[in-house]
Formats: sequence, structure tokens, C-alpha cells
Amino acid sequence: MKKITQIAFAFVVVLLLVSCKNTKQKIQEHVNTYNNSSSIKGTGITSTTAKAFLNDNKIEIRIETNLEENDTNKLTYKESFPDLLKEMIKNDQISKELIDEGVKFDVYFLAYNNAILAQKIVDKDEFAVLESASESKKVTAKL
Repeated sequence: MKKITQIAFAFVVVLLLVSCKNTKQKIQEHVNTYNNSSSIKGTGITSTTAKAFLNDNKIEIRIETNLEENDTNKLTYKESFPDLLKEMIKNDQISKELIDEGVKFDVYFLAYNNAILAQKIVDKDEFAVLESASESKKVTAKL
């Protein structure tokens, strides 16, 4: 019985320590997890990386492609970018928990020469817009 109590106590202490992370620690952890495991599927995507800006409470996500920088690609990806962001939120590549803590996600979709094809800052306001757009699509799909 004493052994079980000790194990339970140790488990509770570990749980408390894990749950006491501050926002900067959570940002760094999110970036590390993203960079170690993230893959985004899509036409022409060659790589994706995240970078933490702890003093600004910001995470920058770069999605690099082999696409050309031209008006057609800019228009195409500007229109489809919100769907990609919704997918990233669904996959926790953009963290609702961090957004709730005031962290901004600055997401870039880049051509092969690092020119910006599409870019969006996802903060609380933008997250709400993306979430409401997802909800309206679900309602429309059910009808």
C-alpha cells in the first residue's frame, strides 16, 4: 500500500510540473514538435519549418514550395490558403491553446525563390474567422 501511495504521489508531482509550463516554454515545445514531426501535404510543397519569437509571443511557420512566383499561383494560393490553415488547426500544427494565451502564428506560403505567395497572421480574431468558416461549411454540407 505504501508503494502505491508513493507512485501515485510521484505521478501527481510530475503532472503538476508538466501543467505549470509558461507560455514561452509551450511556444518552444510546440516549435520543436512541429519541426520534428510536421508534414504538410499539397502540390509542390518541399518543406515546412517553424521558428519561435519568444519576446514577441509569435511562431513563424514557413511552407516552402517549388512553385513559381507568378500572378496565377499567388491568386490560387491566396484563395486556398484559409483551407490549409484550417487543416493546420485541425492537426494542431496551429495550437488553439497557444492562441488563447495570446500567441500569434505568422504563416507564410513561399515560392521556390522565397517570394511570398500567401501570408496570414493567425491570432484570436483570425482563428475565430477560420473556425466560423469551418462551421458554416459543415452546416452547408449537412443540408
